[in-house]
Amino acid sequence: MTTELGTGIDRRQRSADSELRRRAQAVVPNGMYGHQNMNALPAIPQFIARSRGARLWDVDGNEYVDLMCSWGPVILGHDDPVVEQAAEEQRRRGDCLNGPAPILVELAEELVRTVENADWAMFAKNGTDATTMCCTIARAETKRDLILVAEGAYHGAAPWCTPFPAGVTAADRANLLHYRYNDVDSLRAAVGERAADVAAVIVSPFRHDAGFDQELADPTFARDVRAFCDEIGAALILDDVRAGFRLNHGGSWDALGVYPDLTPWSKAIANGYPLAAVTGTDRYRDAAGGIFVTGSFWMGAVAMAAGLATLGELARRGAVAHMRDVGHQLRSGVLDAASRWGFDVHYTGPAQMPNLLFSNDVDHELSIAFSAEAQARGVYVHPKHNWFVSAATTPDDLDMALTGLEGAFAGLRARHPSTTR
Repeated sequence: MTTELGTGIDRRQRSADSELRRRAQAVVPNGMYGHQNMNALPAIPQFIARSRGARLWDVDGNEYVDLMCSWGPVILGHDDPVVEQAAEEQRRRGDCLNGPAPILVELAEELVRTVENADWAMFAKNGTDATTMCCTIARAETKRDLILVAEGAYHGAAPWCTPFPAGVTAADRANLLHYRYNDVDSLRAAVGERAADVAAVIVSPFRHDAGFDQELADPTFARDVRAFCDEIGAALILDDVRAGFRLNHGGSWDALGVYPDLTPWSKAIANGYPLAAVTGTDRYRDAAGGIFVTGSFWMGAVAMAAGLATLGELARRGAVAHMRDVGHQLRSGVLDAASRWGFDVHYTGPAQMPNLLFSNDVDHELSIAFSAEAQARGVYVHPKHNWFVSAATTPDDLDMALTGLEGAFAGLRARHPSTTR
């Protein structure tokens, strides 16, 4: 079957992927777990065979322009030669050792040089580690219990922050208070008379709740949150796990002149290698040194070498500016195509981390159908999660993406002829 517009290849037939899903059902709960299960859709290939640059290939050999970037970690592009060389050189020297390799110190030094508000750095393996560490450090320093979290925000998969209640007790959430993003009055109202009990406010650089329009941070809100934390003696935690080094080469709120006390990092800082970090100010140095956090593989030197190379290459290549430029071209092309085919869409969020939703879309029916049409034309996107642009995106990649997405709107119109703006 060929497509109406796009590459001329329809990727809907995926026998190898279907067989792997069948086998997984017998040996993996639900056949998959976590976000890979929550976001699993028949139209999206679950199993990926290989990747390079801004492209990937599923287990049936179908090629895609990757606009998900492994849900955010891949920022320089898959299989980046500089990062892979650094990782391989460290692998030959050693990875899981009796003590950390010298690369830990080098990477910490680079983060402290790069991140405006960083006086020190610690390392872990994923974003949940890092956000949880920040909360623990804040509590250790302030001797307080409460953490302020925005309604609907995602900060990881530990019991205190997972969006799903299975296996979670009321005690796990007992020390959380909730406020509305971009609404400092709701923050103050949530605290009420309990300011002396607040250890920290955790906030994302922008509101990127899954399945909803993305909402950029109001600069006044950012400054007011900073001032409120100073007023009550609480830590400001800026969760840069998802957006870090995509919005800015350093902290995401640097451009606003707002600097947090503690910052969790992960995803993009090692271009796909498992690494997370926490950076913080001197006020929290002793508390960070006093808590006990660790993991069998947290000192893995290969990921740290990849992280050091990634940070260096992001700066050398001007990656943020390139991703922003590509993102603006993607935005313009998508909005033009949506208009031509008569769809009213919400294209929100930063250009390099866009989110596409359809107006009046009940249960994301149109978004899911559009994603299926895009997959069939070689563009890997997801209907309920923001997309990501990598620094490896070339003009050919962008052209393939825009051609495929144009075809996806055409295919969606053919299947939903009555949908109007």
